[in-house]
Amino acid sequence: MNHLFPILTALAYLLSFVLYVRFLGTGKKLTGRLGTLVLGLGLVSHYFALLERSRGLHTVPYHDLYGSMSLFGWLLALTYLGLELYHRQRSVGAFVMPFILVFFLAAHLAPADRLSPPAAHGATFAFHVTLSILAYAGFALSFVLSLIFLGEERLLRSHKLGNMVWRLPPLELLERMSKSSVLVGLVSIAIGTALGFVWVDRLSEYSFYDPKYVVTLLVLLLYAAYLRLAGTAAWRGARASRLCVFNFLIVVLSFTVVNLYLSQSHRYF
Repeated sequence: MNHLFPILTALAYLLSFVLYVRFLGTGKKLTGRLGTLVLGLGLVSHYFALLERSRGLHTVPYHDLYGSMSLFGWLLALTYLGLELYHRQRSVGAFVMPFILVFFLAAHLAPADRLSPPAAHGATFAFHVTLSILAYAGFALSFVLSLIFLGEERLLRSHKLGNMVWRLPPLELLERMSKSSVLVGLVSIAIGTALGFVWVDRLSEYSFYDPKYVVTLLVLLLYAAYLRLAGTAAWRGARASRLCVFNFLIVVLSFTVVNLYLSQSHRYF
């Protein structure tokens, strides 16, 4: 298999991270714009890396652990780029890029054939899986933004301020960005779950009573509660951010323990 696109992707993500860190340290707009541009190039290269691997193995990107992790990294980068362009805020790029880079590199270190999921195919199933992973990406991004919010608030309360703190987004903007990423996750997981039920209804060998569906509904309720509570005076700010962090721990539990050990039809999504 040709390793050109994976290498180009890793280099692009790494360079983008360096540029975002430089932008956070200096505040130079040109550096930040270059970081965004290189991230975009990395996304294109990452897409072709996924496409090349799929064609080489004659399967979908999420067939095994590597493909699922790599697709998650790509959707996380895509979601962040969309959020950055929408809110016109590059200061959090230095904190998001390490997660994208780690997932991409870890995907290439993962065994390709470990615990392959049941043979399944079709457009409905493909959209179900893709939207589910996109939801994880949105929730992961809200988790990072919530951590930044909590860290920045603690620094402001302690009055231990440096030049870098003033280049971070205002707390109110961080909260809006977190809500946007949660909204992406909620819409994606709602549609993806509905498509999953449609797909299961066509196949007699799969059951509606899968533990994964129970946890998914729990995740939907928790994030819906976050959006509702984050708009109230009592919960706005740090309390809502802590709830968002807790919610993501449930997502991680769903993606790991539930997928690998409790569900019969979900392995990497």
